[in-house]
Amino acid sequence: MLSTNLTTNEVKDSTGAEVEFLRQSVSARSLVFAMSGESPSHPRRITVSHSEIGGGLKKRRRSVVRVDYTISGGIDSTVAVVHSAYIVMDIPIGNIGDYNEAKHALAYLLSLCATTGAASTVLFDCTGNGANALIQGTL
Repeated sequence: MLSTNLTTNEVKDSTGAEVEFLRQSVSARSLVFAMSGESPSHPRRITVSHSEIGGGLKKRRRSVVRVDYTISGGIDSTVAVVHSAYIVMDIPIGNIGDYNEAKHALAYLLSLCATTGAASTVLFDCTGNGANALIQGTL
């Protein structure tokens, strides 16, 4: 369960500094946070949402945690650009006994993106192997 507001180190920037997000809206299957003190012309949002498809043994839940970060363009500063990052979990909830394998899959992804192999320190600066490949567009 997420906090009402993300104000106690739940969110950090690439330097490891805390960034506060306040709950903006909530519905039955979606929650949106806005960065505290953001510029109205450059919104920063965190969205958590869930949807279910299928039924019975084929029922699946798709859950998304998404960050949208708006800034002025680097070449044409009159045009806003949005950087988006998100994690999607697609879980076959109709045919599992527990969430252990889903936890393993997410741990694989997080460790690939936030570490450099043998290291166990989380790298917020995006120098983890997977994060670096995502940022630089490398394989």
